[in-house]
Amino acid sequence: MYIIKVKGKAKIPDYIQIRDINFVLVAYFRADRPLKNIEKFGLEGKELQLEEVIKNLPFGKLQKLDL
Repeated sequence: MYIIKVKGKAKIPDYIQIRDINFVLVAYFRADRPLKNIEKFGLEGKELQLEEVIKNLPFGKLQKLDL
């Protein structure tokens, strides 16, 4: 899977996109809110690791998500 942080403008908040190996959008959520239904994406039990990745992720840089 891949992850990218998208910078919001004005009233639009920052968002996180998680994409599969074919770059199909799997999850799309606000960067400042905790992920709900994380088990749908196969990331259950990795919430703290994912929060740390999101906090340190630069805007606009697609990165491989290895948790």
